[in-house]
Amino acid sequence: MKIVKMEKFFVNAGIRNWLFIKLSTDEGIVGYGEASLEWQEKAVDSFIDEFVMKYVIGANPFEIERLFVKLYRGQYEGGAVAMTAISAVEIACWDIIGKYVGQPIFNLLGGKCSDSLRAYANGWYGGERIPEVIAEQAKAVTAKGYTALKFDPFGVAWKEMTKDELHKSIDLVSAVRDAVGNNVDILIEGHGRLSFNTALEFACEVEQYHPLWFEEPICYENLELLSEFRSRCNIRVAAGERLYTFYDFSRLIQQHAADVLQFDVAHCGGILAAKKIAAMAYPQDIFIAPHCSIGPIATAATLQVGVTIPNLLIQEAFHDFDVPWRSSVVCGWNPVHDGIIEVADNPGLGVEVDESVAREHPYKQNAFPSLWEEEWYEGFTQRS
Repeated sequence: MKIVKMEKFFVNAGIRNWLFIKLSTDEGIVGYGEASLEWQEKAVDSFIDEFVMKYVIGANPFEIERLFVKLYRGQYEGGAVAMTAISAVEIACWDIIGKYVGQPIFNLLGGKCSDSLRAYANGWYGGERIPEVIAEQAKAVTAKGYTALKFDPFGVAWKEMTKDELHKSIDLVSAVRDAVGNNVDILIEGHGRLSFNTALEFACEVEQYHPLWFEEPICYENLELLSEFRSRCNIRVAAGERLYTFYDFSRLIQQHAADVLQFDVAHCGGILAAKKIAAMAYPQDIFIAPHCSIGPIATAATLQVGVTIPNLLIQEAFHDFDVPWRSSVVCGWNPVHDGIIEVADNPGLGVEVDESVAREHPYKQNAFPSLWEEEWYEGFTQRS
C-alpha cells in the first residue's frame, strides 16, 4: 500500500482554526489527521507543503517508524510547527491502518485498559472575572455531569502580581470550590504565567481548597526550576503540553518536574510517540492527563491512545464548550456524556469527516487571542 495524495483544509471554530489533513492510498483507503497549532496553523500548512509532503507521497502507511524517523531527522530543527505536522501524518497513517485491518487503533496498541475515561471540562469560563460569575459558570458545568473542571484564575498576569490581583485570583478559586462542593475536582491552569515566588505564594493560599493540580505554575521551559517548585509545593504539579520531543519528556520525567504529564498527541509526534512517553512515565509513578484543546480529529487520536494507558488519570474535554457544531464536522461523533468519555469500537480513529460542514466554516485570521490581553478571557467561551 502507498500514499498517493495528501490534502489539507482549514476549519474555523470560533477563537481557533483547525487544520485537518487527508491521506489517500492506492487501495482507496483514506486516513485523517489534525495539524492544528494555536495561531500557527498557517506556518504548519506551509511546512507541510515545503517539507513534509515529499516524504509522505509514495510512503507505506504501515511503516510508521520509518516515516517518523525520516520526517523527524530530516527537518533538523524540531519545535512546535514541525512536530505538529509530523504528528498529523502519523495519526492519519494509524487511521489508514485501522481501517485496513478493520480494528480500532487501541486494539493495535495492546487493547483497552479502561472502558471509559473520566473527563474534565475546559473552555467553560470567561466574561467577567468576578467570583459570582465564575461560580454560576462552574455550577453549569457540574449540571452537565462533569466531576472535574479546569480554569485559569489569573487574568492577564505575568510574573508578579499585585496583592489585590493575587487575592482576586484566590477568591475565584474559593468561589468555584464553594459552588461545586467537595466531591468535584478543581484544576488550576497557570499557563506558565507566574514567577517562582508568586506561584508558590498562590499555591500555599489555595492549598486549603484541595485542587487536583496546579498546571504550568511557572515557565514550562525551565524544567530544573519547575522541579524545584514541585518539591516545595503541596499541590500536584502538571506540565508537558508545550513539550514536543522524546528528549523534552525524558528530561521532565528524569527530573521529576511534574506529578502529572500532559503530552499532546497532536504535537508530541503522534499516537505511537504518546504511548512511548506514557511508558517512560509509568515506572516513575507519574500520571498522564493528555492535553487536547483543539479539534475533534486530534481528540479522537488522543482517546485511542488514552484508553490503552495504565497510568492515565483524566482526560481534557472541550466538547461542550467551544462550538455547537463540533460533532457535525465529524458526522455526529461526540464521545462525552455526563462527564464520561466512551470510546467506540469503530475501525481506525472511529470518525469520518463531513467535508461539506468543514467548508461552511472557513479560516479566520488572528482568531486566537493572546493570553496576555484582556480579549482572551473575555472571549474564551466564544461560540460560533
